[in-house]
Amino acid sequence: MSAPTDPTQPDVPVADGAVAARTVSAGPASADVSVAVASAAAGPGPGPGPAPGPAPGRDRPARTRRPPERQRGPITVRRGLVEGSTTDQHLLDTRGPADWVHADPWRVLRIQSEFVEGFGLLAELPRAVTVFGSARVPVEDPDYALGERLGSALVRAGYAVITGGGPGAMEAVNRGAQEAGGLSVGLGIELPFEQRLNDWVDLGVTFRYFFVRKTMFVKYAEAFVILPGGLGTLDELFEALTLVQTRRVTRFPVVLMGSRYWAGLLDWLRTTVAGAGRILPTDLDLVTLTDDVDEAVQIIVNSHRVGNDQPGSEAGRPGGEPA
Repeated sequence: MSAPTDPTQPDVPVADGAVAARTVSAGPASADVSVAVASAAAGPGPGPGPAPGPAPGRDRPARTRRPPERQRGPITVRRGLVEGSTTDQHLLDTRGPADWVHADPWRVLRIQSEFVEGFGLLAELPRAVTVFGSARVPVEDPDYALGERLGSALVRAGYAVITGGGPGAMEAVNRGAQEAGGLSVGLGIELPFEQRLNDWVDLGVTFRYFFVRKTMFVKYAEAFVILPGGLGTLDELFEALTLVQTRRVTRFPVVLMGSRYWAGLLDWLRTTVAGAGRILPTDLDLVTLTDDVDEAVQIIVNSHRVGNDQPGSEAGRPGGEPA
């Protein structure tokens, strides 16, 4: 049985605006990809074969659109090798034969390899801020411009930026950071859609499992900034607030950008959730709402300035009011 992915292979130098490609040895669950790739490389069996095409570079029409593409962990497959399911779907699927149970120990090794890959890639990252936002923000939307300004301002304040690496608001933040001369990081996820890391990511890695990716978002960031977004953005927002509320992380600013977008949610938390006693009224102090990019950055800078003035702090101390 094949060994899990080897995380120790060297990085390949990256040109500006490009994402590093890595050669990996596929783990057990990737054997089907390896076989399919080998079959595709071998070509058809004996026979007359197709008629020769035009010589390379001569009279060959330019490709007008990208072929179908899917990221399976660190592996990229295209065209006929693209499947309709993801690794997370296989993990969470309770249907089908029970012999899937016998494959779970191998999944643990794959999960371990993802943690090793992420830790190894990001361990030397400078101070960074994670920014979340919708993948469905067009370039002409005001939220795209907001993301660009935020990415640029964070770089000028001395931070790298981390996003989910996708299009929309994530692309805008990566673009603003890269154009300002900073480090632009993208942590992608295997999905049936929105697969490709955007072109403004300098350092990128794609994960199979959401919980591994979420760990990287928190572990290597000093703050979260939340732009207007959908279910994924809300998931990341409430995960961050839960970690701060339960003191799994401390002095971790969570900033919401866009008062018109977020005001209704905060009103519901204040009147309905806190009103019913499901959270404390002071829990709402864990998040700051603003429309101003400079204010958002200053909140982060001030938080870390206070922390640096208090050695021996409670950072990382578990406990606190339960969620």
